Amino acid sequence: MLDYIKGNIAELTPTYAVLDNHGIGYIINISLTTYDALPKGSGNEALLYVHEAIREDAHLLYGFATKREREAFLLLISVSGVGPNTARMILSSMSVDEFSQAIISNNAAMFKAVKGVGAKTAQRIIVDLKDKIKPVGNPLLQQTSDKPGEAFDEALAALVMLGFTQQASQKALKSLFSSQPTLTVEQAIKLALKMM
Repeated sequence: MLDYIKGNIAELTPTYAVLDNHGIGYIINISLTTYDALPKGSGNEALLYVHEAIREDAHLLYGFATKREREAFLLLISVSGVGPNTARMILSSMSVDEFSQAIISNNAAMFKAVKGVGAKTAQRIIVDLKDKIKPVGNPLLQQTSDKPGEAFDEALAALVMLGFTQQASQKALKSLFSSQPTLTVEQAIKLALKMM
């Protein structure tokens, strides 16, 4: 069992990172929150807390910038009907604090707004996790992309990887960036997910 992987960033996208640790490249699935918290650019050192999902056909790693985000992920995948990819979508659509607050305040609408989460699953998340959520502390710090065009491109790539069409993703992002050109990649994707 792995707790964390520390290494140099070989590749970084809004949905996964490749960390080079002593010549071995680990492909680690990440949320947008983690993506936004990681230093951008190849060669930067990063540490990701990981969860290893072992399936019959694959061994997958899910990485998180903080232990709190990993704990939220583990809570989510403990709910019947919520798999690792759905949990990652939820944590890409809201911060850990927003996730906790949605459960504490019985806000099923926040979960239903996430692609792949229906009314029954949203209610099940709240019911199953209500007693397991503690009050939250400080939110994760956000970093902005160097150039607005770069943020647009990265957000577009992430939305396409999450299963949305390129045309619908571009339309939503153009609308967002025309009114708010200084959006971070994470903010743009979260807002676009709510529009689609």
